[in-house]
Amino acid sequence: MKTENNVALKRFNSFGLSYTAQHLVKIYSENDIYDVIEDNIEPVYILGGGSNILLTKDISGYVLKNEIKGISVIEEDEYCALVEVGAGESWHQFVLWTLSHQLGGLENLSLIPGTVGAAPIQNIGAYGVEQKSTFHSLHCIDLKTGERKTYFKQACQFGYRDSIFKNELKGQVFITKVQYLLQKKNHKLSYEYGDIHAVLSEKKIEHPGITDISDAVITIRQKKLPDPKNIGNAGSFFKNPVIDVSLFEKIKEHHPNLPFYHTDTEGKIKIPAGWLIEQAGFKGMERNGIGVHKNQALVLVHYEGGSGEALLELAHEIQQKVFSIFGIQIEPEVNIW
Repeated sequence: MKTENNVALKRFNSFGLSYTAQHLVKIYSENDIYDVIEDNIEPVYILGGGSNILLTKDISGYVLKNEIKGISVIEEDEYCALVEVGAGESWHQFVLWTLSHQLGGLENLSLIPGTVGAAPIQNIGAYGVEQKSTFHSLHCIDLKTGERKTYFKQACQFGYRDSIFKNELKGQVFITKVQYLLQKKNHKLSYEYGDIHAVLSEKKIEHPGITDISDAVITIRQKKLPDPKNIGNAGSFFKNPVIDVSLFEKIKEHHPNLPFYHTDTEGKIKIPAGWLIEQAGFKGMERNGIGVHKNQALVLVHYEGGSGEALLELAHEIQQKVFSIFGIQIEPEVNIW
């Protein structure tokens, strides 16, 4: 366990916001977690890659930074491999590892920032696939009792960008390892999502493999989303709202071009939050070092010199305007600190 005091968090959050943590504890193993528990350290927050948080203040107390590494196949047969990953591993690097070993299932989730441990918390998803589709289980430690626990898929209560770890267990457990069940052959590909299909068509790829899908997703993400190294951001700031069909029909009367997606739940329709925000007039706006990205209205950005408080104020302003126009309440996907 390594503890640092009065740590600048700018390099630990993808918005690049300048706040500090009173104490930052880097966790490299389970033993480090037990040291935290034995020292009666009360962690304020658990930090992964910092790509899905909005800092709005200095953090007093302790922040635990997950640095647990390692990737290994722990079980396999002719068709599948059960892969165990340290929760502090980079998610994208893990996806690249699966591709290099010809293991399918995560290719649509390429280039998503953050750590593996954050993936089940957020139930990350992109281009028609969520991590829960290949998730097997995770190991964690209760930060109060020190008890080792294993959560299988059903117990995780996965929802749209949601899980038990964002609700009842928020801040109560430290995820150490995650297991995914991946395909060794006969890969079940998902590329009918419009943008992926279009990129594959442009490249004249008629029979894509998992690497082709990954490359297409990376191409799309790099075009649509700003690189945090150049412009501070946390990717999609808001969730795409899921609304009743009755409200959808009512809105469509006034906005016939309203885009939508069908869901697995009868009577529910998903609406692109980026479209709602763009219609509300926020796309490309900039003020006092913060704003909304010019190419993707779903992305709030920190140019330089702005604050987390100002970004949060902008987020609230967007929520209110979208609700006043459409009667839809959009919710942040990003965690507010």
